Amino acid sequence: MRRRVLVTGWFSFLHGEATAGDVLALERVAVVLRAAGVAYDVVWSPGFRADGTHFEGVDPAAYTHLVFVCGPAHGAQVEELHRRFAHCVRIAVGVSVVDPGSAAVTGFHRVLARDAPGTGPTLDLAARAPVPDAPPVVGVVLTHGQREYGSLRRHTEVAEAVTGWLGGKDCARLELETRLDAHDWRLCGTPAQLQAVLARLDLVVTDRLHGLVLALRAGVPALAVDPVAGGAKVTAQARACSWPALVAAEELRAGELERWWAWCLGEGRETARRLGAGFRSGAGTDTADGLAEALGLRRTSASAGPRSR
Repeated sequence: MRRRVLVTGWFSFLHGEATAGDVLALERVAVVLRAAGVAYDVVWSPGFRADGTHFEGVDPAAYTHLVFVCGPAHGAQVEELHRRFAHCVRIAVGVSVVDPGSAAVTGFHRVLARDAPGTGPTLDLAARAPVPDAPPVVGVVLTHGQREYGSLRRHTEVAEAVTGWLGGKDCARLELETRLDAHDWRLCGTPAQLQAVLARLDLVVTDRLHGLVLALRAGVPALAVDPVAGGAKVTAQARACSWPALVAAEELRAGELERWWAWCLGEGRETARRLGAGFRSGAGTDTADGLAEALGLRRTSASAGPRSR
């Protein structure tokens, strides 16, 4: 029978998990197999890739070898592989050996461990995995509040539509919150901390006024959605900023989101950089410019905001 390899790992088990490191380790192993001209299939957990090859659809007799990639060589699920694929040559590669005497470990014909008792460690497989093109890094700033808009609120529908659409995009998503907290480590404690995050993004998707403004202030394009029927403060602020990438709640369709996504990651980058530079230098006007007069004070140069040096 011609050599055929079934590649497995913790990303294969229904009760396992697919980590970024595990999948990169798999890609490193795939490079080696392809270079050697070896035919192989990969088993995926149905909870991770519903359209992939799953254990329930695998015929063990179709394979001569089984390769288990990354993670701990430990536990009942690994032991079951030895029973089900008893006729195969079974190899573990890039694994951690916790108990060298366990059936999960001794069931392999060969173990190429990244770390094991009594041996020196070797480089994890993920370190030398192929380097893919980097997808855009997208900050997601949504609100589920704003009860003041009453029956005009479309916040739930907007959040579901936006997050459902984003789930299908090839991008690195980062959920962000404009609310500051001095005690919750998951939240920024100062505006400067949030600005430092925003400045490192490629795009912000938001239904919040300050999600829009702070993204542009950082020179980052924002795909804004107004979650209030008929338009409210997000629409007003996009107009005040002369920012076109705005979708109304009533027009929230995948086609509109895709159109502005492409624009934001294209010519919108330069538009956002220009707007951000202007905001940071104090260009334009805002309501604080009228505060001194409202207080009955003489307007000073400080009321115009910061100027670049």
